[in-house]
Amino acid sequence: MEPKLTEKDIVASLDGALKSDEITAYFQPQYDHSTGLLVGAEALARWNHPAKGMISPGEFIPVLEKSGDIYKLDLKIFEDACRLIKKAIANKYPTVPISTNITRLDLFMPDFIDKLEEIRLKHNVPVKNLRLEITESAAIGGVEAVNAIIDKLHKYGYIVEMDDFGSGYSSLNLLKDIEIDVVKLDMGFVRSGLKQNSRGGTILTSVVNMMKWLDIPVIAEGVETIDQADFLKSIGCNFIQGFLYSRAIKDEDFLQLLSKSHTSVLSTNLDLKMNIKPEKFWDPNSLETLIFSNYVGGAAIIKLHEGKIEVVRINEKYVRELGMNIASKELLKRDFLEQLSPEDKEIMLKTLQNVIDSGEEKECETKRNISSSCCGDETIFIRSYIQLIGKSDDEYIFYVTIRNVTAEKHKFTELAKYERQFKQVIEQVNIYYWEYDVATKDMRPCFRCMRDLGLPAVVHNYPEPAIADGIFPQDYADMYRDWHKQIAAGVKELEAVIPLTVGRVPFRVKYTTEFDEYGRPIKAYGSATFIVD
Repeated sequence: MEPKLTEKDIVASLDGALKSDEITAYFQPQYDHSTGLLVGAEALARWNHPAKGMISPGEFIPVLEKSGDIYKLDLKIFEDACRLIKKAIANKYPTVPISTNITRLDLFMPDFIDKLEEIRLKHNVPVKNLRLEITESAAIGGVEAVNAIIDKLHKYGYIVEMDDFGSGYSSLNLLKDIEIDVVKLDMGFVRSGLKQNSRGGTILTSVVNMMKWLDIPVIAEGVETIDQADFLKSIGCNFIQGFLYSRAIKDEDFLQLLSKSHTSVLSTNLDLKMNIKPEKFWDPNSLETLIFSNYVGGAAIIKLHEGKIEVVRINEKYVRELGMNIASKELLKRDFLEQLSPEDKEIMLKTLQNVIDSGEEKECETKRNISSSCCGDETIFIRSYIQLIGKSDDEYIFYVTIRNVTAEKHKFTELAKYERQFKQVIEQVNIYYWEYDVATKDMRPCFRCMRDLGLPAVVHNYPEPAIADGIFPQDYADMYRDWHKQIAAGVKELEAVIPLTVGRVPFRVKYTTEFDEYGRPIKAYGSATFIVD
C-alpha cells in the first residue's frame, strides 16, 4: 500500500493539483423526499491523485486549513460550480442552486467575497444559482464580524447556509444571533435511535419546529436509510442530502441528472405560524420547554382574546430582563395591560394586530410600571419582538422576546439634555459649524445654519450651493473652492476672515481636517465665528 501524503506533500502539490483538475468539484444532489424532486446540490472537493488515487477530503482539508491555503481550494470549488451552472444554462437544462463551502479563514480574508464575485461575473452566472455554506464553528467567538460578512453576501444576493448545525455546543445561541437563510442539519449526532420518542428524535423534532417558526428551510445531510428519511418527513423536514439518494458525482454526471430531472425549491412547506401547537410551551416535560427556558433569552408566550392579554408562560431570563426582584408566579398573576399607560396599551395592541394582519414579526417599545416588595416602583422601557404562533377563532397566541432598553433610553435622554445645553451655548457665542465629507462632497450643517440660512439637512456638491445662494460672496468664491481642493489634497487647517451673506457680515471661517489610518483626508469640520468689533 502506498504511504499517505505528508502534510508537506499536500501543501507543496496543491497549486499543481488545482491547476490540473486533480482536485475538482463533485456534486451531491439534494431532494425533497416528499415529492422526489431535485432541489439543489452541494459542491464537494475530491482529489484524484495520479499516484495515490482518490485522497479522502478528511486527509487534505484539515492540512490546508492549518496551512492557510484552504481559500485556494474553496475558490476552485466555487469556480467549478459556476462552470457547471453555466453549462446547464447553455444547454437549457433545469437548474438548481449549488452550495459551496467557505471556512472561517475565508470569511476574514479582506478580499475573499470580492474574489467570489469576480469569478461569478466572469462566468455570468446568476447569483440565485449559488449558495454559500459556513460551518457552525466558523461563527463561534465572532458573531458581529460574521454578521457583517453575511450582510455583505446578502447585499450581493447570496443565500447563506449554516452547515453542520447541531454538531457544536452553541447552535441555538448562534441561531438567534446570526442572519442565516438555510440550516443544514447534521445527522451525525442521531445515527442511532431515531424514533419519535427517543432523545435524538425529540431533539430533531424540536429543532425542525424552531426552524419553521423562523421560516428557515432545513436540509438534513448525511441521510443514509429510508427509515431516517421517512422519520424526517414525518416531523416536517422533507429536504435531504445523503447516500440514500446519491453520493457526490462528477460534473458531467450531474449535468446528465439535471437534463432529465424535475426540480423544486426550498421552502418551509407550511405556514407554521398557524400550525404550531403552543400548548407544548407550557408542558413542563416537553423539550420545547427546555429550549424556551434555557436558550432563547428573555421570552414569553402571551394570549390575546377580546382585547385582553394573558401572559401564559415566561422564562427566567424574562424575569431577569425586567431587572426587578419579582417571582415568575407573581408576574403571571398580574394584569399585563395594567402595567402600561393608555398610550402604551394602544401601542402594544396595535402591534399585536399588525402581527396578525401581516403574519410577520413586529417590534415595539413600551414603558412598564413595575413594582416589587423589595425594589419598590420603577418605570422601565421594554422593546418587544413579537411573532404569531397560533390562533383559534378569536384567540391568538404570540411568541415574544424582550430586551430591557431602560439604560439606553436614559443615555439618550442625557445626550438630548447635553445637546440642548450645547445649542444654548452656541446661540450665545454666535458660531455656525458644519461637517464636510471629502469623498462625497456632502455638507451637513448645524441647526443654526438650517434655521438662519434655510439650508437642508444635507447639502450636496458643496460648496457650489452656498456660493450660488450668496452665503459665500462671488469675490470669495474661487478662494473657497480652492480651500476644498486643498482639503482633498490633505491640508490640515485653513483659516481666513470672510464677509458672509449678502450683508457681508465678517466671520472668521476655519476648517480642520480629519484623516483615516492611512493618512487620507476623510472629513473636514468647518466653523464660522462672528467677529465682534
